[in-house]
Amino acid sequence: MVNKFSTSIQGYNKQEVNAFVNEVVTEYDSMLKKLKDSCEMIETMKAEVKRYKEIEATLNRTILVAEESTSTIKRAAYEESKYIIEEAKRNATKVVNNALRKAEKIEEDAESLRRKVSVYKRRFKALLESQMDEIEEFDERM
Repeated sequence: MVNKFSTSIQGYNKQEVNAFVNEVVTEYDSMLKKLKDSCEMIETMKAEVKRYKEIEATLNRTILVAEESTSTIKRAAYEESKYIIEEAKRNATKVVNNALRKAEKIEEDAESLRRKVSVYKRRFKALLESQMDEIEEFDERM
């Protein structure tokens, strides 16, 4: 902003100089206000950046806690699954053993019945033969 002032015997024209000084003051005030506004904006942005960094740190901690929790839950689930499988194997062994004992008992009972039937058949056959002998003797006597 270069300005040339008219001159007279008394020096520069006061009105022109005063108008220029007023213009400079107005421009200076405007620039000062812009600078102040810029400084306030910078401070606001710094505060926002700080807040975002705090949020980021909180999110990072939250992610770490979530990862640790996930690992803990996975380990617990794995251990529980191992326990369930072991318990199922023990129960399966018990069931199989009980079934084998029952099958053996049934087989023994069946064998006992077979023997009893065989003894019954022999006795019945002996009784029939005895009755047949008596019938023949009766026939011979008559």
